[in-house]
Amino acid sequence: MICPCGCNELLQMSLHQEGRPRWTFTYNPDKTGTLHPSVWRKVGCKSHFFFRKGRIHWSE
Repeated sequence: MICPCGCNELLQMSLHQEGRPRWTFTYNPDKTGTLHPSVWRKVGCKSHFFFRKGRIHWSE
C-alpha cells in the first residue's frame, strides 16, 4: 500500500505465517479489510497507524 501520510512511499507488510514481522489481514463482512497489528515506520515519515475496517486510524 502507499503510505497514507502523503509521503508516497510504498509499504509492504508480510502476510507469511512463518515470517517476522508479519501482519494478518481480515476481510470483514461489510467488504472492508483490517490489518493487524499497527503499521509503524521506523524510517522516513515515521508514520504509525492502524488500518481497521478499510480506514486509517492514526496513533498518537
